[in-house]
Amino acid sequence: MTSAPREAEARVGPVGALLSRLLFLAICLPGPVLLATAVTLDPPRSAADFWGLLAGGVLATIIGVGFGVFGWRVVSRSRRDARRLSAAGVAATAEILAVANHLAGENPELELHLRISGPGFATFEADTIRATDPALVPGAVLAAVVEPADRLFLII
Repeated sequence: MTSAPREAEARVGPVGALLSRLLFLAICLPGPVLLATAVTLDPPRSAADFWGLLAGGVLATIIGVGFGVFGWRVVSRSRRDARRLSAAGVAATAEILAVANHLAGENPELELHLRISGPGFATFEADTIRATDPALVPGAVLAAVVEPADRLFLII
């Protein structure tokens, strides 16, 4: 049995991946720095300063490391998806079956229900979100790339 179709993460190039990972690493650092400062501060400050630095360090570590690890994994997944599609992806077509407005955020977007078909895999249906475009109407055909083994797809 094959897995459910999944749209590939947005492509991130090597320079963008490096810069993103450096940024996420920088987001992780303030919490541990505050913790180290609280523990190793010489001369020792007052108890209120110590506990304030310690609490701030713990909170900043939890939030910063959580967000940093999440961002790092998104970048890694994007790069992995791009490598899989370039190595094993086959050209496909995605026919738009239905279009609906998608209201999430400030920019209006469209939710597309697609039927994706091509050589080497069974036709399947999937949903994607795209920026509003008058050309995106039911019946329109879009180019796609599909990795047949697990139905990872990218609309080009």
